[in-house]
Amino acid sequence: MTGDRLTKAAVAERALRLADEEGLEAVTIRRLAKELGVTPMALYWHFKNKDELLLGVVDHVLSGVRADPDAGDPWQRRLRVVFETVVDVMREHPSLPVLLHAVDKTQTESFTRATNDTLALLSDAGFTVEEGYWVATHLLNAAMGLVSGQPGCPPGMPDAQVAEWRRQKKLQMSLLPADKYPKMIEYAASFEEDLDLDRYYAFCVDLVIAGVEAMAASR
Repeated sequence: MTGDRLTKAAVAERALRLADEEGLEAVTIRRLAKELGVTPMALYWHFKNKDELLLGVVDHVLSGVRADPDAGDPWQRRLRVVFETVVDVMREHPSLPVLLHAVDKTQTESFTRATNDTLALLSDAGFTVEEGYWVATHLLNAAMGLVSGQPGCPPGMPDAQVAEWRRQKKLQMSLLPADKYPKMIEYAASFEEDLDLDRYYAFCVDLVIAGVEAMAASR
């Protein structure tokens, strides 16, 4: 890829891939230029420094998070779609939670637009704009927590090691004192089979959205 054909989106996409594979600390202008086969000056044309680069990555990765306040579906359905989209993006890009904490995401167009549209949905639900912002912040943190706290083997573990990890985890829990931790011992049996991640995320999305709906209904 030559400098004259290098787009802002292409740079952000490669930076995101690098962060997902090697961690956020691996994303530098020099390393990224090498990955793209250009000089660092070609990247400075789009991003003046690393801070601008990281903001560009956030703006790029959140570009698909949209909540059309004028859509025909009820606010409950539209809010669920937004939350599911954010969770899916987090699942696809494990570096995103760290990235969102590393930059001022409110400086990006995508985040500001998605937040504004979500506030409009929550206004339809009966929340004040301040309460809506609290709810929107909770939803974002919940999405990050669901992914970073995903049960099962640690992310990135080689497939060849997964079965042994589950066996050791089951054994560890099974040896707990039965009189003190009977439910933990019962839970140990869940490590006999692979975790159904789709079921886990569907359950957790239901849990979070049900809380918002219940609060809205009680107002």
